[in-house]
Amino acid sequence: MNKNLLSFFGLFTFAFLALSFTLPEEAPKDVVKNVKWYTWEEAMEANKKEPRKIMVDIYTDWCGWCKKMDKATFEDSEVSEYLNSNFYAVKLDAEMKESITFNDHTFKFIPNAGRRGVHELAYSLLDGKMSYPSIVFLNEKVERIMVSKGFKNVSQFTVELEYTADEGYKSQNLDAYKSSRKGK
Repeated sequence: MNKNLLSFFGLFTFAFLALSFTLPEEAPKDVVKNVKWYTWEEAMEANKKEPRKIMVDIYTDWCGWCKKMDKATFEDSEVSEYLNSNFYAVKLDAEMKESITFNDHTFKFIPNAGRRGVHELAYSLLDGKMSYPSIVFLNEKVERIMVSKGFKNVSQFTVELEYTADEGYKSQNLDAYKSSRKGK
């Protein structure tokens, strides 16, 4: 009986310790973990009611760097909180098949463009220079501010977000803005 009791106690202790190290800690309730993603149409409607800048993430399903940016950059709580507060964030699949109507023009999928086809809206936003991921920043009037091509880590992307939100682009180019922030 002592052997069974000792075995039970040992098993109970092991289970308790194992669970105490594997249960996830609850995140603080005020931390934003996810970007609120809009469709193009949703962002345009929201922008009519409450004008904001728009950040368009142009991606494809097969793009490895796009997936890395989703995980490493967009899931960062500071990035997602900043985006949600200052921008309408749009995910735009450059190879989506559905049409999008904007400013009385219908943007469609063109199957014979490139290897896999391309959506006209993505093509238009990037001036035909297709590269993934590409981030397009638009002002409240849906005019292009800048295009940022390639993967950006949290610190690189944060500088671009602040440059756009603070309207640094009105007085200097991005490189000058980055230089002015060194040491901050």
